[in-house]
Amino acid sequence: MDKKEALKKIADRLRIHTLKMTTKAGSGHPSTCLSMAELAACLFFGEMQYDVENPLDWSNDEFVLSKGHAAPILWAVYAEAGIISQKSLMRLRQINSSLEGHPTPRMKWVKAATGSLGQGLSVGAGMALSMKVGKISRRVYVVMGDGECAEGSVWEAVNTAAHLGLDNLLAVVDINRLGQSEATMHGHDVDAYEKKFRAFGWKTIPIDGHNIDEILRGFEEARKANKPSVILAKTVKGKGVSILEDQNGWHGKPLKKEKDYQQALQELGPMPEIQAQKYVKRPSKIKHPLWKRRFRFQRNSYTEKTPTRRAYGNALVNLAEVNDAVVTLDGDVKNSTYAKFFFSQYPNRAFQVYIAEQNMIGMGLGLASRGYIPFMATFSAFLSRAHDQIRMAAYSFSNLKIVGSHSGVSIGEDGPSQMGLEDMAIFTPIPGCAVLYPCDAYSAEGCVESMARYKGMAYLRTTRPGTPLLYNKKEKFPIGGCKVVKKRAQDEAVVISAGICVFEALKACEELKEEGTAVRVIDAYSVKPLDENTIAAEVEEAGRKVVVVEDHYPSGGLGKAVSSALAGKAHVAPLAVKELPRSGKPVQLLDKYGISAAHIKESIRNLLKK
Repeated sequence: MDKKEALKKIADRLRIHTLKMTTKAGSGHPSTCLSMAELAACLFFGEMQYDVENPLDWSNDEFVLSKGHAAPILWAVYAEAGIISQKSLMRLRQINSSLEGHPTPRMKWVKAATGSLGQGLSVGAGMALSMKVGKISRRVYVVMGDGECAEGSVWEAVNTAAHLGLDNLLAVVDINRLGQSEATMHGHDVDAYEKKFRAFGWKTIPIDGHNIDEILRGFEEARKANKPSVILAKTVKGKGVSILEDQNGWHGKPLKKEKDYQQALQELGPMPEIQAQKYVKRPSKIKHPLWKRRFRFQRNSYTEKTPTRRAYGNALVNLAEVNDAVVTLDGDVKNSTYAKFFFSQYPNRAFQVYIAEQNMIGMGLGLASRGYIPFMATFSAFLSRAHDQIRMAAYSFSNLKIVGSHSGVSIGEDGPSQMGLEDMAIFTPIPGCAVLYPCDAYSAEGCVESMARYKGMAYLRTTRPGTPLLYNKKEKFPIGGCKVVKKRAQDEAVVISAGICVFEALKACEELKEEGTAVRVIDAYSVKPLDENTIAAEVEEAGRKVVVVEDHYPSGGLGKAVSSALAGKAHVAPLAVKELPRSGKPVQLLDKYGISAAHIKESIRNLLKK
């Protein structure tokens, strides 16, 4: 059988599968699947190379479905390729099925959760970069919707991919004209898309997305390009079913009326007879890079006050010496986060993505999906821009390591726009995400080791000013632990803090001691998971009166975590930044916003009166 004829038959099979499974499920997005049937058939059965038995094989090309609502046709592809059974397609969207409404890595061939539009190209860029780092000659394919091209994160990815010369990255934009509620910004104006991508330095290939010849020609042109490429495929939403074709109002709606369903099946015709599996292109084998993957590294020695952000930079370099999988991405702040040390020592594993935090996290997800351990640092305030990417990385079960510097009012004169006061609230609600907040250089290095070992997302919060040395380089800081740094048998209350406020707590403790009041101090460096057992035991022993102090807004930080853990077990007085701050010197700001030693002492006195 002629290859083009075979691909046409496979496309028809994909359409029929999609219609049947979404109708059976009673929900889904069949119209957006129908528009990309020929594209999917040509991609998976005429272009890509992959071993159907091993989704983690480094010999495989990679695929990202950025328009994640088209998941049904992806599941249909995997059924046709022999990866899953065709019978399983009828369990689409069922609670015990890995074939979810939008792709997640519960389905083993999916490396990144998609469906929050505008993120897939960043993930693909990270995958393509991983191939460059590993010296692997494979390609990454990202299928996007035209509607998501309105997202700024798409153009962050386009810009960075061109800058990094990712000629192994191919985007395919399914330009089917219709979004969810109306026509997209450019409709079927393919020229408008072409001008935009070309302006960023991409190879643009406009085609008819239902013409097999043109699709295959497009792939061939892209393979020859020395830059990132994009196929701009003009298609018809709902192609093949007259009631759906180019009709607004059908986004996210299956055919529920029996007569409409039967008519659609009649229009699509009988299921073509073809063994699609034999058209899968098996790759020639490529060996996975041989990485050193140790986590214990040589700790640095310190003799004076040191910012935890600087200790992070020192630790990262030493970690990279013993672990080849460690890479870093920077958002043009490496001189402030001290990632510059890594850039200097390991330039082939360090990548500047400039001021594009959303793309930075998305690319990190792509790198992590292929086994790298990406560390990404920026000002903690700016991570709020990438909250959605962080959220989707969690749904991808990703091994991201994210560092936020310049946290809290303690940064000083730069003012409120630079003060990360919401950052812990971004990370603490995320299932499985560890949140670490060290107070000195030694604890910062210990936390870097712990987060590197941790399988999952971890966030390290660092401080701008230098802080005194409280620990030594032999101490360990496991995730889920805490440190009791001041303790006496006669303690009447407990102060729990983290980061810079540990030193305010210790200052208050010493001053209260002169007044005859004994106070216990706990460094809860692991904000999540919190060491609830140790904290509860220490609080019980010391009178069940607690002050929690943090350089963060009240919601989503240490205070909420401790209050929840001690609910009904102790009197808890939380101290946090409760209003919008302003510029000033760090000492002034800590006092003005109620988290200095003076406020801790006052809070302790009030608790002891009760």
